[in-house]
Amino acid sequence: MVNLDDLNQTQREAVTYCDGVSLVIAGAGSGKTRVLTYKIAYLLQNGYAPYNILALTFTNKAADEMKGRIAGMVGESTASRLWMGTFHSVFLKILRSNSDRIGFPRDFTIYNKDDSNSLIRSLIKEMGLDDKQYTPKTVSAIISMAKNSLITPGTYSSNREIIENDMRTRRPALKDIYARYWERCRRAGAMDFDDILLYANIIFRDNADIRERYSAQFRYILVDEYQDVNFAQHHIVKQLTGDNGRLCVVGDDAQSIYSFRGANIQNILNLRSVYPDCRIFKLEQNYRSTQMIVNTANSLIAKNAGQIPKHIYSENSKGAPVKILSAYSDFEEGYLVASYISEMRYRTGEPYNNFAILYRTNAQSRIFEEALRKRNIPYRIYKGMSFYQRKEIKDVIAYIRLTVNPADEEALKRVINYPARGIGATTLAKIGEAATLHKTTLWNIVSEPLAYGLKVNSGTITKLAGFRDTINDLRQAAETKNAVEYIETVIKRSGISEDIYSDAMPENISRQENIEELVSGIAEFCATREESGEGTTISDFLSEVSLASDMDEGDEAEADKVTMMTVHSAKGLEYANVFVVGLEEDLFPSERCRTAQEIEEERRLLYVAITRAEKNCILTYAMSRFNNGQTKQTTPSRFLNDLDTSYIDDSMGGLATRPRISQNEHTPVGRPSVQYRSETPSDTPPTRPKTLIKVEAAIQKTTPASAEKNITVPQVGNKILHDRFGEGEVTAVSGEGGSTKIDVLFTNVGKKSLLLKFAKFEIIK
Repeated sequence: MVNLDDLNQTQREAVTYCDGVSLVIAGAGSGKTRVLTYKIAYLLQNGYAPYNILALTFTNKAADEMKGRIAGMVGESTASRLWMGTFHSVFLKILRSNSDRIGFPRDFTIYNKDDSNSLIRSLIKEMGLDDKQYTPKTVSAIISMAKNSLITPGTYSSNREIIENDMRTRRPALKDIYARYWERCRRAGAMDFDDILLYANIIFRDNADIRERYSAQFRYILVDEYQDVNFAQHHIVKQLTGDNGRLCVVGDDAQSIYSFRGANIQNILNLRSVYPDCRIFKLEQNYRSTQMIVNTANSLIAKNAGQIPKHIYSENSKGAPVKILSAYSDFEEGYLVASYISEMRYRTGEPYNNFAILYRTNAQSRIFEEALRKRNIPYRIYKGMSFYQRKEIKDVIAYIRLTVNPADEEALKRVINYPARGIGATTLAKIGEAATLHKTTLWNIVSEPLAYGLKVNSGTITKLAGFRDTINDLRQAAETKNAVEYIETVIKRSGISEDIYSDAMPENISRQENIEELVSGIAEFCATREESGEGTTISDFLSEVSLASDMDEGDEAEADKVTMMTVHSAKGLEYANVFVVGLEEDLFPSERCRTAQEIEEERRLLYVAITRAEKNCILTYAMSRFNNGQTKQTTPSRFLNDLDTSYIDDSMGGLATRPRISQNEHTPVGRPSVQYRSETPSDTPPTRPKTLIKVEAAIQKTTPASAEKNITVPQVGNKILHDRFGEGEVTAVSGEGGSTKIDVLFTNVGKKSLLLKFAKFEIIK
């Protein structure tokens, strides 16, 4: 039985309106899932049979959750007969029942991504094309975008704009690859994932009887997360609904953040142009967050021009203001966040799983992983892998391991054919057999295959020689280059750079960012160890990585961990305490966003991040960031200027407060941060606050005391400003000349012992 008393007035109106098309604008935390489940239960209670209701979601998890809730209201037997699932699962079912109409067998195969890439790789080879210019992943992504735009090979090849773009990108054969791929899939009785929606549109377009049959069956259609639908999904719904259908779409234009997947915000903004009689219901009460958090998010999203006007409000407690914290460097930002988590947990007793760290790019996780590990704070990477477990990082590390220790068999097996050099599994097996027979290492067999009687052809001998020469070149480079130069040589000489910098597809961009972060990590490792008088060899770095990787192998089932993830992955989730980090220009918003529409999507992304928070939201940025081995000054994100200062921490006259790490690590005291609001228009980068300019000037004056004659020895009690660790107080001085060391208690990174001749700081008091 459906009890409508459980709903607020607007929710109740949205649930009970069943006469035509409706759009439910569901603000963050407004009870969207509740409205959908109650509406389906209400329809069932008012004469709709389960098979007359089609409910489309974006994830199986969402479908299962709704089915479970509905079963609790109407019974399992009724709920199980609903047509409910993802777009792909529902329309795959329809395609299998009508496959003869599109020339496919009923039991046609579904190619996964690996199958698809394998076929494309074969076609590129058959056509004699350059596999560096036409990488399988790039070609696959372009074909996917075409299919999600309902562009068939025939339409593709006749579209002048598409062909001209392919010529500009020096990929004129894309139309031919697409045509051959299409034909080979049909010949094999196979569809890829994107074909499901494309062929569903085709079967409805070309077969009026099928379209009318399903349109008559689905008397009511509901679509979740409508702001995320692409053109193919939008068009399927339009075909099934017709002119007089009953349709309810639920979504929030303010949370449209997936344009890179083909989602188009115009589908929800312009719904009334498609369905003029569409009735709009706005769910504006946020049940998740405090008033301060909701009002902060409202002030941000209000700056977007492309939106459906709404006013989200909360009747929860007023709550704490949103904090904005600055750090001198990305290194200090990591320690700052870890310190806050430690201090808040100590003060409130909250479990670690009440905390989340959200970042714009995966590469940012490294700094925070290291800071959390140093404080023994358990964490997990949601929908991803920890930094040193990512494929591209493990590949580079494997090359380094092999150059340091050629007997490392696991490293050799990982990279002998990456990037691809034609040394396959069969050859590797023969190398292993020869090594066992002669009781030697794989490397020795690779180095002298003929001496050990390796039974492979001359072409393979040549390929093995090429790999051997690459590793030997890298071993020589390790003897003459510093760590940063060496890692850059590894990335280039191995062929990894050519592989991952071959195009600007989203997947490759993420890999590029991770590689660049690895270079920064090595440079930072060396600088930190050098100042402490510790070893800075590649072997030292490998030891550090091994320890980090070992800590990553913890029990993921353990619940009490801080959650780390990209903002895109956080959509739909909620946490009591949320840190949104890296709020700087060219990072958030991304440097790849230039148009007004792209900036608005980045602003929506930050809106999503802020509205994940239930009780506390802390925004952070760094004044400098270590990138590709260089320290670069940064500019605070323009989005910080969008926030209404009425809802921001003002306890120090407009300046945020930060906890100090004392020796017991639990005594919070403040340190002034920087002014974070100006009158700069929100769609242009803000000018640098005066306080920030002063700090940067101090940092730029800092030089390493590399020449002993220029060393100024600070005194106990002096305050210093370090280029990575920030402010600190000298607590001890020991040694003489080039061996002089100082102990410093830094505000946010704790106690450090620095070798004076390498330390980069300025005495400020």
